[in-house]
Amino acid sequence: MHDEDSPKQKGVQTGTTTVGLVCKDGIVLASDRRATMGYLIASKDIDKIYPISDNLAMTIAGGVGDAQTLIRWMNSEVKLYELKHEKAMSVEAAAVLLSNILVQYKYYPFYVQLLLGGVDERPRLFSIDMLGGITEEKVTSTGSGSPVAYGVLEELYAEERDIEANLPVAAKAISAAMRRDAATGERVDLVTVTRAAGFKRYDKEEVKKILHS
Repeated sequence: MHDEDSPKQKGVQTGTTTVGLVCKDGIVLASDRRATMGYLIASKDIDKIYPISDNLAMTIAGGVGDAQTLIRWMNSEVKLYELKHEKAMSVEAAAVLLSNILVQYKYYPFYVQLLLGGVDERPRLFSIDMLGGITEEKVTSTGSGSPVAYGVLEELYAEERDIEANLPVAAKAISAAMRRDAATGERVDLVTVTRAAGFKRYDKEEVKKILHS
């Protein structure tokens, strides 16, 4: 979501490029870490990828306050579901829940573009817009740098590959956007969600090695 398109442009925006990939053994989520306030870089180290549960994660693009409110909301709803049903919420159910929340507020919308992904019977990834529109994706990107990221993704991504093979693809897509989009910057953040390991965030040194692999 471009900052200049939002009625909240004077507030802190993620600006952002986020990427989501479905792999044969899990999902990869990637983002930059810059937040902007108009033409000011408001933060150089903001999380844009959040765990929702052991098997679910979300990326945010758009208004930071709106997005963080939705993250807290989803964390609470998923925990309540797990306590009540004694099982993990499926990826599709979580995406529909998030969509329903956004639909309820479409006349006073949350200014966000979200990716929600995870693993249940298989890896799945959903894109949800600010009015609650939901689509299932294999590879996708959101935010102001997404046109640049898509150029890399369309050339290098392959669904039949595993996470290890697709991690550099996601990292290079964000890196390319950082070079061309002023609202995207600082460094690449990488997260994976798998059945075996759950939510995993890679540290700076690991990301550097992946970028050069």
